[in-house]
Amino acid sequence: MKKITLSIAVLILSTLSTFAQDDVDMATGLRSEGKIYVVVLVMLVIFLGLGFFLFLLDRRITKLEKKNK
Repeated sequence: MKKITLSIAVLILSTLSTFAQDDVDMATGLRSEGKIYVVVLVMLVIFLGLGFFLFLLDRRITKLEKKNK
């Protein structure tokens, strides 16, 4: 559990530096039209799906390792 929490913290901290960039024309256009929220939502769903999949995969692998011993 500590590894997962640490991984999430590192991911969040590494993405904070991207918000310090200057305005990008494409992002400004998407933001003005309100489409940036759709992009952020899709990315969030993808990352949450991958995280959930990895969590389930880790549980399955742990169960198989315990069964093998």
